Amino acid sequence: MSLLSDRRYRTTLGVALVVVALDQLTKAIVERAMTVHESIPLLPFLALTYARNTGAAFSLLAHAPAAVRLTLFLWVSVIAIGIVWRYVARTDAGERWTLVGLGGVLGGAVGNLIDRACLGEVRDFVELHYHQWSWPVFNVADASICVGVGLLLLIQPRPRLEA
Repeated sequence: MSLLSDRRYRTTLGVALVVVALDQLTKAIVERAMTVHESIPLLPFLALTYARNTGAAFSLLAHAPAAVRLTLFLWVSVIAIGIVWRYVARTDAGERWTLVGLGGVLGGAVGNLIDRACLGEVRDFVELHYHQWSWPVFNVADASICVGVGLLLLIQPRPRLEA
């Protein structure tokens, strides 16, 4: 039986491919249209701000030596992809929203892995802010990972509290 004949893998890979395509397309558009650190205000709380992130989330380990940082991040990405893939194999085909969430996480991980493998850093461009507070700049892959994990948390069965 091929992977694409299994609904679990079709659903997960379909979502992941859409995420990777949107992620890489939006990054390419921003890279061509903007210079690094350029910011275009869109709404009072939202701007397109082109940034390059050599670190992980919140620029974690951004100042570590490149060889250490890249090796660690590439391995973490590959391991995360393997864990998601194994989880898909253990998920019932009827758990569509679980598969969609896993596809979001998988697509986000692959999108950022492509940047790290090809560029040694991740291209970010979405900035949320409110007055002096600002969330770290992120991209479609990051948002997809967050939405995917959020979806997985929301649909998990809740333990019953005994009265």
